Parts: sequence; structure tokens; C-alpha cells
Amino acid sequence: MAAPQQPVAHPPLQGAQLVIGTIAVSLAVFMNVLDTSIANVSIPSISGDLGVSSDQGTWVITSFAVANAISVPLTGWLTDRIGQVRLFMASIILFVISSWMCGLAPTLPFLLASRVLQGAVAGPMIPLSQTLLLASYPRAKAPMALSMWSMTTLIAPVAGPILGGWISDNISWPWIFYVNIPVGIVAALATWAIFRTRDSVVKKAPIDGVGLALLIIWVGSLQVMLDKGKDLDWFSSTTVVVLALTAVIAFAFFVVWELTADHPVVDLSLFARRNFTGGTVALSVGYGLYFGNLVLLPLWLQTSIGYTATDAGLVMAPVGFFAILLSPITGKILPRTDPRYIATAAFVVFALCFWMRSRYTTGVDTWALTLPTLIQGIGMAGLFIPLVSITLSGLPGHRIPAASGLSNFVRIMCGGIGTSIFETAWDHRTTFHHARLTEVATPTNPVFNQSMQQFQGAGLDPSQAHGLFDRMLSQQAAQLGVNDLFWISSVIFIVLIALIWITRPERSGGADAGAAASAAH
Repeated sequence: MAAPQQPVAHPPLQGAQLVIGTIAVSLAVFMNVLDTSIANVSIPSISGDLGVSSDQGTWVITSFAVANAISVPLTGWLTDRIGQVRLFMASIILFVISSWMCGLAPTLPFLLASRVLQGAVAGPMIPLSQTLLLASYPRAKAPMALSMWSMTTLIAPVAGPILGGWISDNISWPWIFYVNIPVGIVAALATWAIFRTRDSVVKKAPIDGVGLALLIIWVGSLQVMLDKGKDLDWFSSTTVVVLALTAVIAFAFFVVWELTADHPVVDLSLFARRNFTGGTVALSVGYGLYFGNLVLLPLWLQTSIGYTATDAGLVMAPVGFFAILLSPITGKILPRTDPRYIATAAFVVFALCFWMRSRYTTGVDTWALTLPTLIQGIGMAGLFIPLVSITLSGLPGHRIPAASGLSNFVRIMCGGIGTSIFETAWDHRTTFHHARLTEVATPTNPVFNQSMQQFQGAGLDPSQAHGLFDRMLSQQAAQLGVNDLFWISSVIFIVLIALIWITRPERSGGADAGAAASAAH
């Protein structure tokens, strides 16, 4: 048997090359993450133009999410066969082409096929961006590379709905996809100019066909179940039950197969490492809470408080202020401190923000909405950087792409799960509180009688007065329901701190991760 090729060590980038390389990779990531949320507010416009129902239109989101979730954990395997730089370049170019196809789509099936392609090629982009950035910086500045990466990953989901809503209202929905084309072309040209001589060694590993098939089955079933569960009333639907059983059974076979295969498509043995498991689970569950609330807050503002989609998006915008300002500072101090301290502080800030939101009332003003969002930016600056550093700490270079891909896969799945859980839980808590409030809204309650008298004194007949009171009751029930979820989120963030402290990162975990990534080249 021939001896395997040894990895080629590339020196860190310097000067203008480092700046251009960082911008190129960050642009690609921003374009990618933006596309996970930019289409959400445009579904009514897309559905109307293509002559389909809104329920059918939501498959524009689902198709992308399913394909993306399947392809992310394949990053390590694809990297071995294609090379890091070639795979990253291919992802950007194919993403641009599929975005152009989405904008041109004359029918829903064509659009869905284009979105599947777009989601599939987007998968390796995020984990490879981490790998390329870490390998571009000197060991001591690797945390700074992670800070550059985290800013784009955190800000893009907030910018997506705002930009998507504005484009749909003022131009037309195809432009939510066309905006990717110039960004992608610039990112591809810059990436090729800087990184083309820094590719990794290609290894022709056998294809794990069984593992790949099982991965597609269980991830696809789970993602469709999460996206359609609320519409189908969850487990009262045969479709949801079948999808859930399929996902569980396929997942069980997948785990057993991947742990025993000679060339697994996903390296599950990474979970045997304490740092990888603790960092990945803490980051993924925290991200799931963040993303679930990112969907819940604008939804509540629009359906219960009377905000427009654009105004609700603007309430979320201040989160970027401290996130952008403090991320480079976090990257600078990380090598000199224990990353667990920074991650713990970030989780405490998130817990504080959600506790503040749990005290909202139906008369909440703009400042009360904006202040926790502004403070949350402080927590976001310390969420990704130290936890990614912990997760990759101590890994040998050749395992970095697989570890980054698997960690991002778990995070993305938790984001989808968080969204589904929060939407469903809000419905259930709203129904619960409405029933409780209705029980006391009787003629024996002086508050109820006083309200009826005031309404009728304003010229409403008894039926109109009861209807108005029920609408107020529904608004209050929705408020109490959303407050419950904010409070629970706060508690879970505090509990998650224990996961951070089961890890034992090396003294300069981020730098070691950077060195490992460099060795991978």
C-alpha cells in the first residue's frame, strides 16, 4: 500500500492578502446565512406570483433547509475527495448559479429544484470558511479570525427579514435571490486569487453509500416533520407520525453504521472528545434558543402588538451594534483568558435579556423592546468565538473540516428544532392562558362587569362588547404565552453554563485550533 500523502503546511497570510482573504470568506458566509432567512417574509409574494397557496409556498424555505442540513455534515468527506479550496470555490459558484435559477423560476417546481441545489451547495461553505480563516491567521491571532467569522454568522439572520421585506415591498421577490450574484462573484474571484495555492491534499476515500443514504433519510424526514408539523397539528397527523418513526429508525441505523464503518461519511467518533461534545452541545442548544426567539419575537409583534413586518425587523436590528463592536475585542482577549469565562458571561447576558423580555406587557413601548435587543449584542459577541474555539481545541489538523462540519450540522438542526418548538409551544401556552382567563371572565367578576359597562357606555351593543373583550383576552393570552417562553429561555441559558464547564480547553484553544487548521493544509 502506498504511503499517504503528508499535509502541506502553508504559512499564515499577511498584509493585503490577509485582509482580502478575510473579506472574501466573510462575504461568502454572509451571502449563505442571509439566504436562510431572507425568503421567509417574501413567501406571500412568491406564492401569489406563482399561483400557489401559502402552504405550498413554505416549501421554498423547507427545500433549502433539508438540502442544507444533509450536506453540512458531508463537509469532511467531500474535503478529503475534492480539497478545501476547490470545494469552497465550487460551493460559491454553484450557489451563484442556483440563486440566478431561483430568480428566473417560472413555476414552483422549478423554484423548489433550484432551492434544493442552492441548499445542497451551501452546506460546506460555512464549515470550510472556518477552516480557511483559521489557517490564514497566525496561531496567536486565530481567535481574531473566529471573531470575523462570527460577526457575519450572527448579523445575517437579523438582516435577512429586513432586506427581504424591503425588496419584496419595493422591487420584486426574484431580487432576494439576484442580490447573491454580485456578492458571490466578488467572493469567488477574491477567494481564487488568495487561496488557490493553499489547497489541502486530496485523498480518494471510498464512498460510504449506506451511510449517505441513511443520512438523507433521517435528516430529510426530521426536517420535513419540523417544518410541516405545526400545519399538520403534529402527532395527530399520520404523516407526521410516519416521518417521526422514519427519522428515529434511520437515525439509529445511521449511528450504528457510522461508528463501525471503515470510511464513515460523518465522523461520529468526534463526540468521544469532551471539548467537542461540550462545546458543540452548548453552542447548538444556545443557538436553537436564540434562533427560536428570533422567529418568535417578530411574529408576536406582528400578530399581537400590531407592528408591520419592517418595523418588527427594525426592532431586531440593534442587536448588531455591540456584536460588531465587541467581536474583535473578544477575539483579541481570547488567547489570554479561559474561553469558558467569556462563554459563561455571554450565556448570563442572554439569560438577562430573555428575563427582561419575560416582563413585557401588551402596552410595551419601543424602548422596552429595543433595550434587551441592544444588550443581547454583548452576549452574541461572546457566543460563537469561545465555543468554536473550545470545540476545535486539541484536534489534529486533518480532523478540523469534519469537526467543523459536524458541529455546524448540529447547530443548524438545533436552530430548526428551536423554531418549531417555540412556534408550537406559543400556540399551546396561548390556548392555556386563554382558557384560564375565560374561566374568570364571568358576570360575578367585577372587572368583567366594569369592562362590559365601559364598552356599552361607548355605544357598543352587548355582542360587540363581548367580542371586543374576547379580542383583549386573546391579546393578553398571547402576551402571557410569549412571556412564558422568554422566561424558560432565560432559565435554560443558565442551566447550559454547566455544559461549558465540563470542557477542558487547552490554554490557548483558539490558537491551537488555528494551528491545527494550518496543519490541515
